[in-house]
Amino acid sequence: MSALLLLLLSAGVLLSSIEAQEAYSKLPDKYRKGVDLALQQLNSHSGVQRRYLFFKSLLKSDIEPGFDVSYIYHNFYLKATKCGKGTVDVTQCKFRDDRPLIDCAICYKTFAGNIEKEPKPYVHCLHKPVLTEDMKTARVDRCNTMSYQSGDATILASKGSK
Repeated sequence: MSALLLLLLSAGVLLSSIEAQEAYSKLPDKYRKGVDLALQQLNSHSGVQRRYLFFKSLLKSDIEPGFDVSYIYHNFYLKATKCGKGTVDVTQCKFRDDRPLIDCAICYKTFAGNIEKEPKPYVHCLHKPVLTEDMKTARVDRCNTMSYQSGDATILASKGSK
């Protein structure tokens, strides 16, 4: 009986990891590039010892003023895995439920599908329990004033998808 319970439990953990990777792979490319940028910055910190993976989107928004330019805003969660930071094959990485989620907000400009260096992409990631409402407001304000031309719509005024 306990072997069956253990088998069901391990299958559930593996399934949640597969579902998260599926969620990542279903993101449009313009949002995946932002998630990758956030993960790259997170993994560059020496204090981070575990591999984090995309968990789920909270808010996605974009403005396409034309000429193959887009302004992207993406708020999403990253979740710690049991794999070490240097792990390359993440398909076997199981999520840890003993660590808080990391709440990330990122905004950037793309041209022809690539993230532009100017204006510099804004990446803000914090453990979810630490994030305050004031910090959330500051994120949105920062993205809305991110060197857009006068008269352009703000990034969060567009119709996004959840």
